[in-house]
Amino acid sequence: MNELKIHDIKDIVEVPDISIYLFYGLIIFGAILVVIFIYFVYRYFKNKKPNIRKEYLAILNDIDLNDTKNSAYIITKYGLLIANSVREKELIGQLIEELESYKYKKDINQFDEKTKQSFKNFMECLDV
Repeated sequence: MNELKIHDIKDIVEVPDISIYLFYGLIIFGAILVVIFIYFVYRYFKNKKPNIRKEYLAILNDIDLNDTKNSAYIITKYGLLIANSVREKELIGQLIEELESYKYKKDINQFDEKTKQSFKNFMECLDV
């Protein structure tokens, strides 16, 4: 009985198996997709910054011109920050020269019509 040989069972044959490489490939591909997703989410929220010029324009639009001294300082500060083009810088330069008489004094008068018109021209010139 020891010499009985069965012919239907074949010897073990090595089968090429690449499943481990497929597994590693899927892990790397998934990691790349996650990194790309995080990058696009980051860029989406990064570009959501508010437009600073719009905020400055809103501040300039809400100025109370009856408070002459405070208005002169606010117009000077935000006017310089918002002016980008040559025309805007020229207008704010002229306006600041006119506003100098309303600063650094204890008692001051209301804005004259020339100063109000200069401020109006500057506001119309702004492109935001």
